[in-house]
Amino acid sequence: MSQLKERRWYKAYPEGIEKELEIPEISLYAVFQKTAERYGNRAAIIQEDINISYKRLKNKVDRLAGAWSKLGLTKGDRIGLMVSNHPYYIVSYYAAMKLGLIVVQVNPRYTTRELLQIANDAEPKCIVVEGLAIQTVNKVKDMYTFEHIFVIDGKSSEGLHVEELVQSTEPLEVTVPIDVKEDVAVIQYTGGTTGSIKGAMLTHYNLVANIHQSHGMFGKDMRFGKEIVLTATPLYHVYAMTTAMNQGIYLGATILLIKKFEVGQVLEVIEKYRPTFFPGVPKMYNAIVNYKEVEKYNLSSLKFCSCGSAPLPIEVIRKFEQLTGTVIGEGFGLSEASPSTHRNPPRGVRKIGSIGIPFPNTDCKIMGEDNVELPNDCIGELVIKGPQVMKGYWRNEDETRHALKEGWLYTGDLAKQDEDGYFYIVGRKKEMIINGGFNVYPQEIENILYEHPDIQECAVVGIPDSKIGEIVKAYLVAKEGKTIDLDEVKGFCYRNLTPYKVPKEFEVIDELPRNTVGKILKRVLIERESNNS
Repeated sequence: MSQLKERRWYKAYPEGIEKELEIPEISLYAVFQKTAERYGNRAAIIQEDINISYKRLKNKVDRLAGAWSKLGLTKGDRIGLMVSNHPYYIVSYYAAMKLGLIVVQVNPRYTTRELLQIANDAEPKCIVVEGLAIQTVNKVKDMYTFEHIFVIDGKSSEGLHVEELVQSTEPLEVTVPIDVKEDVAVIQYTGGTTGSIKGAMLTHYNLVANIHQSHGMFGKDMRFGKEIVLTATPLYHVYAMTTAMNQGIYLGATILLIKKFEVGQVLEVIEKYRPTFFPGVPKMYNAIVNYKEVEKYNLSSLKFCSCGSAPLPIEVIRKFEQLTGTVIGEGFGLSEASPSTHRNPPRGVRKIGSIGIPFPNTDCKIMGEDNVELPNDCIGELVIKGPQVMKGYWRNEDETRHALKEGWLYTGDLAKQDEDGYFYIVGRKKEMIINGGFNVYPQEIENILYEHPDIQECAVVGIPDSKIGEIVKAYLVAKEGKTIDLDEVKGFCYRNLTPYKVPKEFEVIDELPRNTVGKILKRVLIERESNNS
């Protein structure tokens, strides 16, 4: 990585952040084991009235690994985790890592069709499921056979109960040998919002590297054995899996598990448990700043905040930082990179609206259509190289060749780099709107709309048009108690945007379509327009 010293951002790392890291070649279970030995009596997980120490957590992990071993699960077998934020998600995850199993992440709210799609692709031998999803799993039995169904909820009569397996089995003493750079730890599915799914193969080394890189960007201020991580984003999402759980385990932090994000309840939890780190998503930050009684809560315990899943509107950042006195470290990532690649450092130069600078040991370029690297301030595709970049897509050589070229990951995201080496996401290649020959980037328009005092949320899309290619349309959600005047909003846009960027159409709707992690599903809005035309 010697070429990194020549990159513009190399000088932008503030004092206290290591520019190049030594990534240990150890498994995820080895990370967990080391922490459990060092911080055995510290609370590892808190959820409502549940408090589990690291010593007790390791005992549960080792017992479940023993039970699964007796049932015939062996290295390389895939195991589905169809569980939201529950202590047994964490137990199951690290038990799988001890046995060398491959965790297949499954959203527990998936439909039968979506579950079957993943099952047919990854061919998991077993699945761990919560009560919410048992009915869905049962519906696929005639089309796909799981050797075992493990249930975390004691109320159900279905499958084998994880708690009973833990209680009835001795801890497994032997840890399966892992080739950390080759052995896949997790298959993280992606692409569901744009088309057919693809399973990103993340190795133990990929995920351990991203833990160290993420911690490295925070510097020494994020202390071992001292932090409390507010974990409200679902762990089946790669961002929470790495940034909240895996990094939390590495640090010996207490993982404050939130079953479901309800803004009032989360604010009460913050006041009660005083978390220090919050890796959130835009929907959560937006809900907090727009909560009527937010100012009565003491949020000063938060030292570090980061945002993943989707771009965070600048206006939301400003309001949240005024409320808390902390800084949201805007960044960037994708499932194929374990997931994080960029972040604004908490100290040093910070540029609001930028995704910041690359993580240590990460190289980046902006590439043009002719696959030539572009200079400053030119918009092109962001490509990334680093130890966190996936091994490839599960059983999909064509998509792997398309995404990985000579070690570089082609992200499909349009970006630019400034003279200091800070990067800015302009939009997805597939989301760029061509309006009368002009390139229009939805995120730029959305940032302006979020500054309007009556707008809580918005989404800008391109609607096919036979005359000019695409027209720009904005969907708006009003703040509670507010009414949006569309003529006034249009004037607001003309005052802040070049005329060809101003949406031709505006529509006020009650809510934007989202996936379960809060990412706005723009294709649903476009499909809705097509169906109405």
